[in-house]
Amino acid sequence: MPRLILATFVLAATLGIGGCAGQTRAEKVGTVGGAVAGGAIGSAAGGGTLGTLGGAAAGGYIGNKAGDAYDKRSH
Repeated sequence: MPRLILATFVLAATLGIGGCAGQTRAEKVGTVGGAVAGGAIGSAAGGGTLGTLGGAAAGGYIGNKAGDAYDKRSH
């Protein structure tokens, strides 16, 4: 089971980084950080693989929006 969780995190991080080509640094950090945190929360909540992936997707989205908001405040 721990290998499945690790593989899920690696997949989420890889997909997150691959989709970041047109993003600012804050958006990238927010997206990847949010995906990792969301995946950990989804896994800890007992959601299995689907919960981990759903948490990673939701966390990545929220992190991306937080990074975007940070950029707008900073500039």
